[in-house]
Amino acid sequence: MPALYLLIPIALLIVAVCIFIFFWAVNSGQYDDLDGPAHSILFDDQDPNHLAGVDQASGHDENENTRDKQEPPRA
Repeated sequence: MPALYLLIPIALLIVAVCIFIFFWAVNSGQYDDLDGPAHSILFDDQDPNHLAGVDQASGHDENENTRDKQEPPRA
């Protein structure tokens, strides 16, 4: 019986913290757009080669041309 005097307030405190976290998440916009991230994976408009720096037409690295135009190191 004395254990209940300790466990009931601890359980109520845990429930109160969970309710606070839930309302904080709702107010901060965590549940605003549930379908957007799932659809963005399927319908990604960006070209993955563009992110890697590979030119789509030639298949060469975009930084390759800039390396040729740089001045050679001076001795």
